[in-house]
Amino acid sequence: MNTMISTAKKRLRAFLLSAILLSAAQSFAQKSTDPKLDKMPAALETDYALSALPPQLRPGATVYLLDPEKGYYIARKGSNGFITFVMRTAWEWAEFSNDIVTAISYDAEGARTIFPVYMDAAAMRASGKFTALQVRNIIVDRIKKGIYKAPARPGISYMLAPVMRTYPAKPDQHEVMTMHMPHYMFYAPYLTNDDIGNIPDGQADFPLLVNPEAMFLGKRKAPYGYIIVPKGEKERAKIVADNKVLLKRLADYSPYFK
Repeated sequence: MNTMISTAKKRLRAFLLSAILLSAAQSFAQKSTDPKLDKMPAALETDYALSALPPQLRPGATVYLLDPEKGYYIARKGSNGFITFVMRTAWEWAEFSNDIVTAISYDAEGARTIFPVYMDAAAMRASGKFTALQVRNIIVDRIKKGIYKAPARPGISYMLAPVMRTYPAKPDQHEVMTMHMPHYMFYAPYLTNDDIGNIPDGQADFPLLVNPEAMFLGKRKAPYGYIIVPKGEKERAKIVADNKVLLKRLADYSPYFK
């Protein structure tokens, strides 16, 4: 009898937890320590990467795809200075999760100064020679030595895709989440939320400043900060409507996009 009651309680707790997660419209998955990544279908990866950009920039953008065995490579050379790719390794968290899939784009300045960090992180992971912690430590050391540079001028990273799967903005939250938040990211090296008047620590409202590497470099020493400005409600709805086919393809590719 006690065993039956205990089992019933466990099932009830599991049901309540599932209901909470569904009501929050967030999809969580267990972390994985396996460094191996699957190869996303090239056509899907291309279209998803391009969805990060506004439509007028997509035809002339350079598209990078990921070879899990080697790293990023140019699949389509562009002409307007913008690049786009799907991020699969969030190096700042020192974890090799296999379910991070986020479309990101950069202007020419971001392509020159920020994207090389993602390229090197992907290449190190693909080699199988480094742990996630070693990858992060190497990148942090290169930042400290000035090998990786902060953006030298104002610029923008578009993240306008209809869905993304990654860590939340706060460094103390380590659950990978599926989110719908098309937004703009303006380069803000070495800034803090105090500097832009969003206190305490970015909780007041948008715009907010996100600077994940600040958790181990220090707030005033982190070069890859962004001021984040989300799209409005009507604009977000239009992005979803315009990308219904892409969303279905993503859901077919992996259940965590459902």
